[in-house]
Amino acid sequence: MSEIKEFAEQIVRTLRAHGHQAYLVGGCVRDLLLGIEPADYDITTDATPDEVMRIFPETYAVGAQFGVVLVPLRDDANHTVEVATFRSDIGYSDGRHPDQVRFSKSAQEDVERRDFTINGLLLDPVNNEVLDFVGGRKDLDDGIIRAIGDPERRFAEDKLRMLRAVRFAARFGYTIEPATLAAIRKLAADAHQVSRERVRDELSKMLTEGHARQAFLLLDETGLLREVLPEISAMKGVQQPPEFHPEGDVFVHTLLLLQELPQPCPATLAWGALLHDVGKPPTFRVAPDRIRFDNHVDVGVKMAEEICRRLRFSNDDTEQILALVANHMRFSQVPQMKDSTFKRFVRMPRFEQHIELHRLDCQASHGDLTSYNFTRERIAAIPPEAIRPRPLISGDDLIAAGYPPGPRFKEILSQVEDAQLEGRLQSKDSAMEYVRREFPVAAGPSPQN
Repeated sequence: MSEIKEFAEQIVRTLRAHGHQAYLVGGCVRDLLLGIEPADYDITTDATPDEVMRIFPETYAVGAQFGVVLVPLRDDANHTVEVATFRSDIGYSDGRHPDQVRFSKSAQEDVERRDFTINGLLLDPVNNEVLDFVGGRKDLDDGIIRAIGDPERRFAEDKLRMLRAVRFAARFGYTIEPATLAAIRKLAADAHQVSRERVRDELSKMLTEGHARQAFLLLDETGLLREVLPEISAMKGVQQPPEFHPEGDVFVHTLLLLQELPQPCPATLAWGALLHDVGKPPTFRVAPDRIRFDNHVDVGVKMAEEICRRLRFSNDDTEQILALVANHMRFSQVPQMKDSTFKRFVRMPRFEQHIELHRLDCQASHGDLTSYNFTRERIAAIPPEAIRPRPLISGDDLIAAGYPPGPRFKEILSQVEDAQLEGRLQSKDSAMEYVRREFPVAAGPSPQN
């Protein structure tokens, strides 16, 4: 038994010892029944937040107004169990938070406000008994995603639930129940009401949980794709030159990349794969020789940047995603690259994501891995210290040699590094000799008599 599971069960026993009802609830119960190790554990109880905090003094009241407190494992804020009071919610004016929360003594009433039947199961860990008030056990057996109660009401309460339905269906290979699917299609346009950060996080989970292709097919089928990522929806039907892309249009090609994402997959690589050809739809043209996408990389970088800003990615993640989009076509140039260019190329931050995206791109189109294999072989033939050598000279050396500080320093030091990476300069003395020859110090004004 995992430590966090044992801790959650101990919390249940402690609450019971104080005269309260308490159960494991939600995704952890679902995963345990499926034989999956839960990522986290949630508990539902009739104890109020104040009562929970009295029983467990070292708690974090992260959402006490909604009945939620976090109990940490050994005072570790990174490993916590969420304990929530039974409640019923009244009104959802903002499409996410209840206007009014009423604490309850009924576990069934608490379950009936939750999203999907497979997430509405309770587990009594003391007696190892599952309580099922919503038919979740059967839906779990039958592989069905079904909203609890009226689907339109459930989605009106929190519009993100529409995206969650898609994610769960893709992750488990389940079918979305017809009434639930119809409600998603009807309310898809309301996805705009969800905060951009929550949309980003849900999409990132879809991309990295191992079933990205199915998730994006379902997003398209439900009408959610054109609402949350219209730039990806625009890829559908955009034909490509068959000699390079026998697999089909840009959307088909992108889905093939998503299907082959490695597991585990960094979110930036997954988003880079999703967005690498986002510039193709607006640059599509039929030339006399073949279909072309002029400057699709540059256009794609600008579009990817807008998407990253819209979804409020961190600056670090945005930088990496844009770098993946910007450089995904450069691998075909590797055989012609000078040593200095190649070494700069392969020492880009997180280069392993760049070469993996190139491999996925090739396998999802023509299948030719010549450039991929050549790049790996060329990297293997170069000692690591030759890819990132210690600089031969610095700005201080230029100043000591009489060069006035200024923008010219960047050009000088860059050219010295190029010559070093090419193997033409190997010492500080040879580097300074090169600088004096190629960048002579400008003569000062003549002294006035």
